[in-house]
Amino acid sequence: MFYSARPHSLGPAIVLAACIFLMDTLSSLQFAVASLYVAVILISAYDLQCRGIILTGIWCAALTALSYVLTHGFTVTGTAPLRSLVSYVSITITVVLVIRNRSANERLAEVKRERTNLARFFSPKIVEQLVQIDVPLSVARRQKAAVLFADVVGFTAHASGKTPDEVIKLLRDLLGLLSEAVFMCEGSIDKFLGDGLMAVFGPPIASKQDATNAALCALQIHERLGRWKEQHADNPDMAIRVAVGIHCGEVVQGDVGTDKRLEFTVVGDAVNIASRVEAYCRVLDATVLVTGDFMRCLLAEGSFDLAKAFTSEGKHRLRGYKEPIQLYSLKAG
Repeated sequence: MFYSARPHSLGPAIVLAACIFLMDTLSSLQFAVASLYVAVILISAYDLQCRGIILTGIWCAALTALSYVLTHGFTVTGTAPLRSLVSYVSITITVVLVIRNRSANERLAEVKRERTNLARFFSPKIVEQLVQIDVPLSVARRQKAAVLFADVVGFTAHASGKTPDEVIKLLRDLLGLLSEAVFMCEGSIDKFLGDGLMAVFGPPIASKQDATNAALCALQIHERLGRWKEQHADNPDMAIRVAVGIHCGEVVQGDVGTDKRLEFTVVGDAVNIASRVEAYCRVLDATVLVTGDFMRCLLAEGSFDLAKAFTSEGKHRLRGYKEPIQLYSLKAG
């Protein structure tokens, strides 16, 4: 009779249904006793899913019909048919309203889960926009973006000699620092990369200052690491250095992976260049390196003062690229 109910609602609902059936069948009350089955549906709805609620409504209607046949036979005269009709209407309306309420609650729960999941990778402002748009993230498209890679330099040496709990805590603290900087500047975390991350500024929702936000994020990371070093000045093992590389260009965004595990990401040459630029920080002993294309995007957005924070390092040939790429580093100080 009831579908996937837990015991604490199953028992009372069955007892109540039995009592209503006996009252409807044996008593001489001249009112729609079967309309009391509404209470059975409401009790069962506490634990049942939509299918179970519908089955409960059907069984309540069946008990109403059985009681009518046992009491009045198959005659359709007098007020008895009208009372039964009132009961059927009450049961139907209750089932419809309960299902609609359950569906609304499930949708709210789904939105809450979606917000929680999105909040892991997107800033609060972007999360609010994503839950309101109709176009799903899975729709593949090309878009211009500023891509940022950040990675802890020499993390293996920092982790050496530490317990697993200490390594994980250090990673969480560092990735938390980087994530906060990304979200503060309205960026999105594409993925965590062990002891670093890849962030994008633009996808999934572009703005008029994506390059500016990426540059501000790099400055935020630089400043936060400065405070980190001050807080751990008495512990040389905590003297962390993070390399940041940024490039601006066209990317392809969409879901990649298998049917069992998909993830939203951006791919393309712009992503590869940003990764190579971050790795080149070790060659130039720089904390932040950006490309000439990124600087042009920065100037195109009118962020002239921000562009002055970077100085030219000339052209360099990055691994995997034949043509040299103009690089700029964050000025010291």
